[in-house]
Amino acid sequence: MTRRSGWLSSFGLLTSPRTVAAVGALMAATGLVLLFMGRVPMCRCGYVSLWHGQVNSSGNSQHLSDWYTFSHVIHGFGFYGLLWLVGRRLPIGVRLALAVLLEGSWEILENTDMVINRYREATIALDYYGDSVLNSLSDIGAMVLGFVLAARLPVWVIVVATIAMELGVGYMIRDNLLLNILMLLYPIEAVRQWQMAPR
Repeated sequence: MTRRSGWLSSFGLLTSPRTVAAVGALMAATGLVLLFMGRVPMCRCGYVSLWHGQVNSSGNSQHLSDWYTFSHVIHGFGFYGLLWLVGRRLPIGVRLALAVLLEGSWEILENTDMVINRYREATIALDYYGDSVLNSLSDIGAMVLGFVLAARLPVWVIVVATIAMELGVGYMIRDNLLLNILMLLYPIEAVRQWQMAPR
């Protein structure tokens, strides 16, 4: 089997009706859970933006995409790698569904009062009150994009893309996936002060 035919076969499995149905059902279930948790369906501002680039604003994490969307693409890279390591014998469609389950679980956990308060206490997200359901589902979509790219592109391209996104987002907003994890789990005051300092 050539590399090209291998890609096409993988893509076909990722887009099979069964995989699409499983991913859709998991996303719908995540959205329903978030609604039952009291999350707002969309931004309270009353409109939906394709891109919202102002991090320190009430609209952050409320629209279709923002600077943190890149982190969710990287989640997809990571989930693909993890599930390849521990479950490479599983069909790729099953691995994608598991990745969506993991990402959806994170979106639910991220929007609990415990995690929201942790973000507000330990990170620069002082005005963070949780994601809208629309934003959470868009984040899952970004993860799916990352997973599909990781399934189809050479490892070196994924590594370069990850580094580029982390450096680019870090430069633009003084935050990225790595800093977000660090400050959530082990906040460092010097990093927090640097993130909050005027540019």
